[in-house]
Amino acid sequence: MLLSSPRSIQRSQSLREQTYQVLRSAILSGELLAGSRLVETQIAEKLQVSRTPIREALQQLQQEQLIVSDENNNLRVVSFSPADAKHLYRCRLVLEQESVTEACAYATAEQLAKIELAILQAEKAIVQEPNQLTSYQLLHIDYQFHRAIAECSGNPWLALLLDQLFDKMALLRMQTIQQNPKVLEISCEHRQIYEAIAQGNCEEAVIALSNHLQSSQIRVIHEIEQLQNQQLQNQQLQDQ
Repeated sequence: MLLSSPRSIQRSQSLREQTYQVLRSAILSGELLAGSRLVETQIAEKLQVSRTPIREALQQLQQEQLIVSDENNNLRVVSFSPADAKHLYRCRLVLEQESVTEACAYATAEQLAKIELAILQAEKAIVQEPNQLTSYQLLHIDYQFHRAIAECSGNPWLALLLDQLFDKMALLRMQTIQQNPKVLEISCEHRQIYEAIAQGNCEEAVIALSNHLQSSQIRVIHEIEQLQNQQLQNQQLQDQ
């Protein structure tokens, strides 16, 4: 069902912005699954707003490539292929190698503490609260770790580019988490990156980051392929 329950938009703020934020959150949190069709009339009923701000919000989401138009001109939440995953991870690797290199040189004690806090939160979530956090919350903890490293660089453009990339990564990861939540159990890999940064060891930090992203890529692509095979088998059964 599109958006699980009716949501009233706050009239004191821009309807377009409010609608955009609600839809964006629903997409990135997995409430609207990859491939889900977005119908203006249904969204208007759920959000209790006219179709004009909805249309504007959908246009913005299209520009950000969080939704796409299919062969029948229906708008759908973007769904990523194994090839898409490989390209996204390649972009991450290039940007985050710069991120950890700069962090090794410029990270302050306060910034290092912020990075370690994200690791501690992930470890607590896995060991003490395995069933209390949603997949979206776990992804946010993962994002906080990588974002904290980028902030050490003092390069706002690097952080901005990573923010834009992480929106796509969140969608990609939500596709796979539904199948296997354990793909997020990566705090050990994070700690290796952090320790290298804390020691100012740029070479080890880049190696640890590269190993982490390559391992994550392998896990995610495997889950996407498994999901696609399952969908194909289900389709074949329906066609029989």
